[in-house]
Amino acid sequence: MCTEDDAPLSRRGLFVTGAAAALTLGGVSFAEAADGAAGQTTTRVVDGTLPPGSPDFVYLPVEVPRGIAEIRVAYAYEKPEVPPGTQGNALDIGVFDERGTALGGEGFRGWSGGARSEFFIRGDEATPGYVPGPIRAGTWYIALGPYTVAPQGLAYTVTITLTHGTPAPTPKPVYPAERAKGRGRTWYRGDCHLHSWYSDGRRDPGEIAALARAAGLDFINSSEHNTHAGHGAWADAAGDDLLVLLGEEVTTRNGHVVAVGTDPGTFVDWRYRARDDRFGHYARHIRRAGGLVVPAHPHATCLGCNWKFGFAEADAIEVWNGPYTPDDEVSLMDWDGTLVAAARSGRWTPAMGGSDAHREPDAVGTPQTVVLADDLTRDAILDGLRAGRSYVAESKDLSVSLGATGGRGHHADIGGRLRTRADEPVTVRLDVRGAPGCTTRFITDQGVLHTAVLPQSGAGTVEWRTTAVNAAYVRAEVRHVAVVPFFPGPLAAFTNPIFLG
Repeated sequence: MCTEDDAPLSRRGLFVTGAAAALTLGGVSFAEAADGAAGQTTTRVVDGTLPPGSPDFVYLPVEVPRGIAEIRVAYAYEKPEVPPGTQGNALDIGVFDERGTALGGEGFRGWSGGARSEFFIRGDEATPGYVPGPIRAGTWYIALGPYTVAPQGLAYTVTITLTHGTPAPTPKPVYPAERAKGRGRTWYRGDCHLHSWYSDGRRDPGEIAALARAAGLDFINSSEHNTHAGHGAWADAAGDDLLVLLGEEVTTRNGHVVAVGTDPGTFVDWRYRARDDRFGHYARHIRRAGGLVVPAHPHATCLGCNWKFGFAEADAIEVWNGPYTPDDEVSLMDWDGTLVAAARSGRWTPAMGGSDAHREPDAVGTPQTVVLADDLTRDAILDGLRAGRSYVAESKDLSVSLGATGGRGHHADIGGRLRTRADEPVTVRLDVRGAPGCTTRFITDQGVLHTAVLPQSGAGTVEWRTTAVNAAYVRAEVRHVAVVPFFPGPLAAFTNPIFLG
């Protein structure tokens, strides 16, 4: 092995490409291999320090010669002590090949964020989160993402190792089927926000599929952070009883959006902020690929999680993420506040939930979105989610049914509209199973207008009468016993609305 330490790298330039600012460093190069060098390795080690205020992305160019069978990259960075309340160092990593780093271009070859300290790419295999394929000659780019930088700066070391030889052939990926054995038009349970070891999760697809079946799920969605590399890993985990949709959690610095049910192999770029005015372009890219645009945990308090792009491009909003917490309550109330305008315009954005499960003890299917669909197929499930024919429940044990009936036998269910005169009596009926000791609530544009306590059996029916003049819409919640005075108890389930009038 040949190891060389390069002199400190010079900055090549700071540029803006219609997206977040990026810095390109001076590059490193590797010599052509001599005949008979197959299996030999050559290494370069690069050291540098990023100052506070560094751009979102820093690219390290690597000149890759012909005849390379594998590229392997390892990195490390210092984590100095910082004063209380001050952000320390956090550095993400990924790679682009010789096709370049253009936003939305074809050069993307993988991203692991801060989940791994090293990765490799070969023709036939790659570290989870990275795309296998040929190592073509040209300028590759190690992508560094200084998520936060300490006042002392972020000192890093990147080690690049090339293995000479003939590239292995790249197998054609096999994707899960877009149809599973369904039960016709009925309610199907799913979890559209999950992470495996193809990003920062700790479970493999087989483990997640087994947990999904145990949670009573009919469908799931693969949603790795900023990579589509795991799309070809789910075929064996799926089956006649489990539909696996493919997507991505597009993890920007201004919020996360889950792409649900995109075409296999669809990559969605994440290297932009709200001020760059690029989100609409990538939302349309998701929809052109057949998927749904779902902002995730919009009021989460983690760094970069709070949603700042607005909801004009959203097909649905994930208002319940994992175990129910105060930020979910804020998301639910924020979404509820959009329904008055939606009742007038006829255009509304459904709500949904997802577990965001990564590892033990994260529970797959807590919560789960239950959708009325014509069959257990990709198209039917996405149609049901898009139309808001759905509710969210904390587990397979809890089910709800909400309907509204007006004069002349007119009826509407979750996600629908009951056509009725302003003063015509409307009967709203809620059926609940699997919620012992919980309280039901009917919510309208005027707030909570009716509550009832379910029996200890957890099964019950609640009816309430109103009119369209008193309720532009009605939706239902099932809540556990309150644990904080004057605040509602944690959610056990909630429905999308029925609009009246």
